[in-house]
Amino acid sequence: MTAPAMVAEFDDVAAWTAEAVEHLGDQHAIPAACRGSSSPAALAWLAEACELSPGDQLLDVGAGSGGPAAWAARRFGVRPILLEPMPSAGRAAARLFGLPVVTADGRHIPLRDASIDVAWCLGVLCTVDDKAAVLREIHRVLGPHASLGLLVVVANRPVPDPPDGNHFPTQSELADVLDHTGFDLIEQTERPAAVPLSWTRRAAEVTAHITARYRTHPAYTLATSQDTRLGRLFTDGELTLQLLHAVKR
Repeated sequence: MTAPAMVAEFDDVAAWTAEAVEHLGDQHAIPAACRGSSSPAALAWLAEACELSPGDQLLDVGAGSGGPAAWAARRFGVRPILLEPMPSAGRAAARLFGLPVVTADGRHIPLRDASIDVAWCLGVLCTVDDKAAVLREIHRVLGPHASLGLLVVVANRPVPDPPDGNHFPTQSELADVLDHTGFDLIEQTERPAAVPLSWTRRAAEVTAHITARYRTHPAYTLATSQDTRLGRLFTDGELTLQLLHAVKR
């Protein structure tokens, strides 16, 4: 069962984000739909590492509201397929960007073997207990020697009481599960900290709109509490955001 805080953070807030973007304007869509982890520099690193090319079929596993996939489509001409288990998040992605969305869990991807050119999985592995099941399914649908781009919240040591629904891997655990599921880790870097002011301003305007409308909603309280707990762990040096490029063996 999905933790209520995760539903609030990734489903309720996604629906509110689409509503806010429609009020504020389309220029807010990608920054708002990349809320929490992705940034232009991070996405550019992943895109170049995975050598995205026009026409590539990009599977985004746990795509949320679709911001990263939309960014890749506009800048690299890829053809995204979004896999997202949260219904409101999938509807937000379709509403904001018109992208194809499959409502499904990453442990059971309803696509043919070797049918995908490249995959992204951003901010997802740290929210699932059975990471191997997700990676095995991604491995199955990727073509030979295809790339996988990852953004993972990594724990410097095991976190005894993580925020609800989170299962942060250590670096050694992450490397081991990639190896055991048939991936070679090619390169890794910490997510760049710098984010353009234009990006943060638009994301902040969406957040302000959501706060003004929903600050008394129970789901808003849950999502805010979750963000606060995560922020404290980052500030204390317990967690880092890592970008990884792996290739299917």
